Amino acid sequence: MSLITIFFFFFFFLHCCSKTSAQGPAKAPSGPLNITAILEKNGQFSLFIRLLGSTQQGDQINTQLNNSNQGLTVFAPTDNAFSSLKAGTLNSLSDEQKIKLVQFHVLPTMMSATQFQTTSNPIRTQAGNSAAGEFPLNITTSGNQVNLTTGVNQASVSNTLFTGRNLAVYQVDSVLLPAEYFGSPAPATAPAPSKSDKDVPVSTPKASTSDNSVNAAGAVKSVPFGVAVFAAIAFWL
Repeated sequence: MSLITIFFFFFFFLHCCSKTSAQGPAKAPSGPLNITAILEKNGQFSLFIRLLGSTQQGDQINTQLNNSNQGLTVFAPTDNAFSSLKAGTLNSLSDEQKIKLVQFHVLPTMMSATQFQTTSNPIRTQAGNSAAGEFPLNITTSGNQVNLTTGVNQASVSNTLFTGRNLAVYQVDSVLLPAEYFGSPAPATAPAPSKSDKDVPVSTPKASTSDNSVNAAGAVKSVPFGVAVFAAIAFWL
């Protein structure tokens, strides 16, 4: 084997080693937390990212994370979850309702996977105070399976996308639909309408028992006063 051949194999070996080391696991990004960057890194969340941008809730989440000690938990629906919605679902919402929809996917505290096992329902979301009946969300667990129930639909936590510092991000397989916008509670039973006076039949006054018996005998009739006096005088004469 010539020196040129040996040198060639040595150079090829060094090249392969350097390439392998460059493909190692990426380090966690340093600097401020950014929910959009976290979702972009994991892929398949373009529709949720778009909704975060149009409602400006992405910036709101980042501000809370990086300018306070408040922790957050984000449930991120996949693109397939949004595609499974009935056509026109998002377009039927106002701008304010879209903001509430995003906030319904965010908890105002960081929750680890183990905390889901012991949480008390309903849990509070950024959309409102569930203790006061606003945007209630319930968490149920079965073994390692975590389910979220809104009263309209159910979603399952299928993956942990990020946990660190004061943020936890979980992948869910359905868009969480709040009952306030998508629920269809049974209408309350309306009281039967009262009849108006004109609808009530007018009853014919009944004659008294004494009147009926007298009329039946035909004994009593109305007599003019003058005729009665004349009859009385004629009798005594």
